[in-house]
Amino acid sequence: MNTLPSYLRGISRVVVDAAVAESPVALRVRERLPHLTAEVLPEGETLSSGLAREDILYLKQYRGRFLRHCPGTSYYRCCGYQIIHIGENCPLRCSYCILQAYFQDRVLKVWANQDDLWRELDQAFSANPSRRYRVGTGEFTDSLVLEALTGYSRDLIEFLGRYPQVCLELKSKVVDLSWMDVVRDPSRVLPAWSMNAPAIAEHEEQGECASLEERLAAARTCAREGFRVCLHFDPMIHFPGWQDGYARTVEMIFDHLRPEEIAYVSMGSFRHMPDLKRCISENFPESTYIYGEFITGLDGKQRLLRPLRVEQFRFLAGALRRGGLDRQLYMCMESDEVWQAVLGRTPADLGGLYRHLMAQAFGEEGNE
Repeated sequence: MNTLPSYLRGISRVVVDAAVAESPVALRVRERLPHLTAEVLPEGETLSSGLAREDILYLKQYRGRFLRHCPGTSYYRCCGYQIIHIGENCPLRCSYCILQAYFQDRVLKVWANQDDLWRELDQAFSANPSRRYRVGTGEFTDSLVLEALTGYSRDLIEFLGRYPQVCLELKSKVVDLSWMDVVRDPSRVLPAWSMNAPAIAEHEEQGECASLEERLAAARTCAREGFRVCLHFDPMIHFPGWQDGYARTVEMIFDHLRPEEIAYVSMGSFRHMPDLKRCISENFPESTYIYGEFITGLDGKQRLLRPLRVEQFRFLAGALRRGGLDRQLYMCMESDEVWQAVLGRTPADLGGLYRHLMAQAFGEEGNE
């Protein structure tokens, strides 16, 4: 237990569906949490709502689709990557996290029926071997936050090594590089870390997230081993002194990484469903950025006023461009008008955002 990262030491119960009680993931978790006795749910029973606490790890037989599209909207430009759904929730406590509005509890759920996952992925990837996929696991959980317990990313990387047309992104706010030694082709795995201003990382990303320095040091380690990394400024937050904050983060990026070592960088402004504001105000009463100047967007979400978004995007894009990045930059869930105002181009000028990022992920476009 003492060798576990601090953000996993609060787990006090392990609950397992009977159907996956002897699965590799379940056996691995039992081995790595020897002080806890796993509670096996009888066939047909589900986790009681009375157990729905954040200190519970639930190893579940998942019956839904594992491979799915990113939940973007038709009103704004979505990056178009596909999600490999491996679980839900996160032990980290970032005030702005959308998961607190998505899910009714904070139970850490892991889909332990990996044989079903492998079967579905094989059917998808084998049906048309010439079709390429850019996939990631960091949509409904942090890609690596449970890795020390489950080894899930390591398993996934080993499995995907059979499919050279698949590029996997691992997006995280922690540092766990235990998966690196099973990678067959570093060009098909994209380690990715969330970036923000230091003040936001310090005050709004709670729950033992790695520091920005630690994330970038890990990114540098990956780059030296032949990986290209991804960085995500999403959500950018408007707060007093944001210019100095984001400028400092850009300095840190180029202290650690060369432009050619970065596959792409996303920029997205803080946006939220109406219910997320309530969650933030209740769970993080000291967070004041939710009371800024927001307007309802075409997708029904609250978005920072466009002039303020454009100002922030231009500032960050300008700093990144001066460091040598350009075609790696893209905006998450923004309109063509904002793209043009910030970058002087639209996704159509790049051949479409989906195609452009696919080329960036597979290393087929120059980093001029």
